[in-house]
Amino acid sequence: MGPTRITVAFDQPTASLLEKISKTKGLSQSEIMRRALRFYHENQALEDAATRKKIYTYMDLLLGGEHIILDVDHWLLFLKLAEASGAEGFWAEHRDVARSHTEQLKTKVLTAEELLTRLEACNFYRMIKNSENDFTLVLGSELPKKFVKIFLEEYFAGMGVKAEIKENLAKLRVTVKR
Repeated sequence: MGPTRITVAFDQPTASLLEKISKTKGLSQSEIMRRALRFYHENQALEDAATRKKIYTYMDLLLGGEHIILDVDHWLLFLKLAEASGAEGFWAEHRDVARSHTEQLKTKVLTAEELLTRLEACNFYRMIKNSENDFTLVLGSELPKKFVKIFLEEYFAGMGVKAEIKENLAKLRVTVKR
């Protein structure tokens, strides 16, 4: 079965854009339109506010150049090394970094839930919101528990947020006090 012909009317700026993209990419205008339609279909999830917010969080984290994408196995290897070496200096510096983040993000992260959501986007854990002020953080392993707990304690303290953080085997339970 051959291609289906469709007539589409564009305003002049859109027609010029299509022509420019076609020339730049060396593709037919039909191929540009097919790709655009497929892209639109595949990315309809962007219409969902939660998905859009997560994508903007990823962009904020990565485009500033201060964050990296790290394989989970490497991440756990680093934590295992820090834990095995008994490196108290590492944990002290980690506390300093958490306090520094509080200062850097004071205009972006205004609530405990916003912080928990941002760190979830970093894949430190999967967050379950149990109630307005109660969250369960499901960690992929027990290794990052100390790292995440220390970070949260320091960040919350810098925000002036009172929170109780209870440990389970591979979970943290965070209850924000009013």
